[in-house]
Amino acid sequence: MNTNKIFPCMPAAGIVPPRALVLRPQRGRATPWILAFVVLAAAAGGWWWWKGRGTDGAAAEGGPSRTASGPSEPGGMGAGGAAGSRGRFAANRVQPVSVMPARLQDIRHTASAIGTISAANTAVVRAQVSGVLQQIHFTEGQQVKAGQTLAQIDPRAFQAALGQAEGQLARDKATLDNARIDLARYKDLLAKDAIARQQVDTQLATVNQLEGTVKADQAAVDSARLQVTYTRVLAPIAGRVGLKQADIGNVVQTSDASGIVSITQTRPIALTFAVPSALLPQITAGLKGQTPMTVEAWSRDGKTRLATGKLATADNAIDIATDTLKLKAMFPNEDDALFPNQSVSVRLQLATENNRLAVPAAAVLRGAQGFYVYVVNADSTVNTRAVQTGAVDGDWMAVDGKIEPGERVVIDGVDRLREGAKVEIIASDPQQRAGANAAPRRGRGASAADPAASGASGPHRRHAASAATQ
Repeated sequence: MNTNKIFPCMPAAGIVPPRALVLRPQRGRATPWILAFVVLAAAAGGWWWWKGRGTDGAAAEGGPSRTASGPSEPGGMGAGGAAGSRGRFAANRVQPVSVMPARLQDIRHTASAIGTISAANTAVVRAQVSGVLQQIHFTEGQQVKAGQTLAQIDPRAFQAALGQAEGQLARDKATLDNARIDLARYKDLLAKDAIARQQVDTQLATVNQLEGTVKADQAAVDSARLQVTYTRVLAPIAGRVGLKQADIGNVVQTSDASGIVSITQTRPIALTFAVPSALLPQITAGLKGQTPMTVEAWSRDGKTRLATGKLATADNAIDIATDTLKLKAMFPNEDDALFPNQSVSVRLQLATENNRLAVPAAAVLRGAQGFYVYVVNADSTVNTRAVQTGAVDGDWMAVDGKIEPGERVVIDGVDRLREGAKVEIIASDPQQRAGANAAPRRGRGASAADPAASGASGPHRRHAASAATQ
């Protein structure tokens, strides 16, 4: 029987058929790919519909239409415009800027440093006699005066010792008085040749011995009385007391390292800092002058001035390791704004330039030709003015150039300015700008009242909003 006639697709024995004749297509495998293609097509169609709807909505509201290449620019530049062309038109827009007027003011020449506050005097109050602490007469953190009673130690044992010393003194004084009477009697008898001179000399020695004993007794009495006074703990200096180191009922010893309390003299208080040795001539002249040099203590971030004091003295040698000179300034510190061991920023005033032309330091820019500023003219255009910079005092810089006091210089928004550019002045504080406190928009589309969606001033509003968020 010929099997090839019955099964024409089967090869004859020993013949290997091509792979295409063996593999049969299976209908079930094509279904997932078809479904995936349909889903992708639906997603692409939905995205195209949504994109066209958003573009039509923005055009209907008067806002700038956006294409794949970016927002359209004034002057008819559409999606086909080049990036360089968009940049030229952006430069022709009205740019939002913040300004401040130039002015005449005193410019101080200062030296900056980091200093440490230290107490003018520090004392650890320790017990001078050992005993039980009975009373505490101060409040922690209180300002006390020199000689003020701070604590009371049990005085009874010391008062008893004082009474014993006084009794010994009284007894020896009576013995001395009796010896002196005998000496006077013996001298009278010696004048009459009634006794021997040796007896008179012996009595004189006895009197001298008793006088020494009385002096020793008097010293013992004074010492005992002093011990009694030591039971009252007094403030050795005026200043601010710290936290107490002993409580009522504790037995305090003269050897206690921490004592009862510590006192730091904070009125006045000292500030120690170092400046470069190159400033030595100016500092020496200032110390010899009639007017003390002013020193200001600022917070570490440089935003808050804590106190103003005077330069008191300079160290007797320059530190060769750092090439600096250590200085000390004194502050009244009546408001207790400065604390011992506090780290502060220091500004030492070296000299003052009176009535100098100054502009905000943020307005001074540096270009290829040197330093310059942008000045806003009466027609709301800007032009550059070359300046020579001077000393900086806080946020202001002394300048020399063709600038008049009162002329407005740009301090913010200079990144897109050029000579002759039109500008609009906005507040320098972002919180004070128009729309800064407006509620955020909801939904995808921009409303007609939104400045960012306004066709007439859309690009300018976008720049102002971006500047407000910086």
